[in-house]
Amino acid sequence: MMGFPVPLQPLRSSLTAIVLCLSVAAPAGAESLSGSYLAARQAGIQSDFVAAADYFTRALARDSSDQFLLENALSSHVNLGDFKQALPIARRLQALQANSQTANLVMTVDAFKQGRSSDLLADLDAGMTVMPLIDGLARAWAEVDQGNMTAAVEAFDAVSATKGLDSFGRYHKALALASAGDFEGSEKLFEGEDGNALRLDRRGIEARVQVLSQLERNSDGVALIDRAFGAELDPVMAGLRAQLEAGESLPFTAVASASDGMAEVFYMVASALSSDASPGYALMFSRAAEELNPGHVDAILLSASFLERLNQFALATEAYDRVPREHPEFYSAELGRAEALRRDGKIERAVEVLTQLSESHPELAVVQTSLGDLYRQQSDYADAVQAYNKAIALYDDPKEAGWRAFYVRGISYERTDQWDKAEADLRYALTLQPDEPRVLNYLGYSMLEMNIKLDEALSMIETAVKASPDSGYIIDSLGWALFRMGRYQDAVDPMERAVELMPLDPIVNDHVGDVYWAVGRLREANFQWRRALSFDPEPEEAKRIRRKLEVGLNAVLKEEGAAPISVANDG
Repeated sequence: MMGFPVPLQPLRSSLTAIVLCLSVAAPAGAESLSGSYLAARQAGIQSDFVAAADYFTRALARDSSDQFLLENALSSHVNLGDFKQALPIARRLQALQANSQTANLVMTVDAFKQGRSSDLLADLDAGMTVMPLIDGLARAWAEVDQGNMTAAVEAFDAVSATKGLDSFGRYHKALALASAGDFEGSEKLFEGEDGNALRLDRRGIEARVQVLSQLERNSDGVALIDRAFGAELDPVMAGLRAQLEAGESLPFTAVASASDGMAEVFYMVASALSSDASPGYALMFSRAAEELNPGHVDAILLSASFLERLNQFALATEAYDRVPREHPEFYSAELGRAEALRRDGKIERAVEVLTQLSESHPELAVVQTSLGDLYRQQSDYADAVQAYNKAIALYDDPKEAGWRAFYVRGISYERTDQWDKAEADLRYALTLQPDEPRVLNYLGYSMLEMNIKLDEALSMIETAVKASPDSGYIIDSLGWALFRMGRYQDAVDPMERAVELMPLDPIVNDHVGDVYWAVGRLREANFQWRRALSFDPEPEEAKRIRRKLEVGLNAVLKEEGAAPISVANDG
């Protein structure tokens, strides 16, 4: 059995800097527009692509030669995935010799869709450019489309010869050879020389596994999957592995045509840009991948994630909804759709999506956990507990559920006044993930609120602060622990640090007020309590703060049956 280097890493990290360096900057719009331009510009600023496309197109009816309008109308249609509307605008920009990156992208996509690879080669020869990496790979895939494999190989090699781009040229050359039936040549490229195998992302691993299977090397395919993913396999990889183990010969479906190959190029660039470029810019490339290969589910999911980052939740929901029910990634799409609906304020629909998904995929713990998280975020802690129970029960060994499952269930138990169960879950989470700051903080703060095990609570929170020194919530817990233990002066610094980190949080401002009151800084205490009220605390908390402003902290404590605090001390 052949060996594979460890670890197999995605192409994304090394490609990002290259793409950003080699890309042609997206054109900047005019700094201001007047009259009829204003609505279009505002929609564009808000990434409201539907409205922007409408308004910019209307404005073009009055001035069809304005390059600012053309560029923005074009990018809006592309970001909507509407290449049919984008194409005439791209042609208009080319006619104006605008050298528009977006227009050139649209023309490249159209050339592959319409089988006009010879025209694309002519355009590239004439200087049309999207970005150097895309141009080089587009030339290579266009030669594949023409049936000129010798010229295609030369074009792929030219990309590989560019500094920093060897892996990308070699990867696409391997895909092209496999699509032409040369699986031995493809595997040589994947394997590399002297064990210098290509470092692949998930899609690349899937493609190489198919190549290995065509070479009757299923055992090597299994080894590749195990080396890359271990025991945690998504449904796609689990299915591939099972087929390999059963001795099935997997067809090569990663790239069925030159158009599919170019879709992989655009998807690769979109993935690379996902971390560092604006999501609206990266979205153009994932939309291009979708247009060339409508069945490219990874590109659809990537587009949806960009739309979520742009707060375009309705468009994200539409994207997630395009993933076929029978596709192995359907559950991922439904999880994404539920999250987009939740962020769009459509909670009932989100719950419905996850409930239906839990019925169709009862074996997936992540679905139950996501449903529990949704219930918990809506303060429905009883239903959250039930969902987390189902998730944990899906594992033969509870440890396999992971520390987070017990952490969030512990939170839900605590919120439903089941402290014994909550404490057990939180402590068990710490056995699975010792010194996890979120668990330490929640357990420690809960004990503070119940005024029990204060020394242990303080120790937990101090450990959490060391692990997360910039967490406002955790530093607030430290200040509150010191306050609860009567160390009022010691509490001042952490509480002031907490309010610096979280200036708009009502609880933190309330706590700072209590600490100031305890050390005799009464005017500052009243100021902080008023700030806390301005940030819309929970009704009961607001009532208590108002009472403190009326009669002072000690009087409120007395009314609550608690002992008044003593004068500040240094202990």
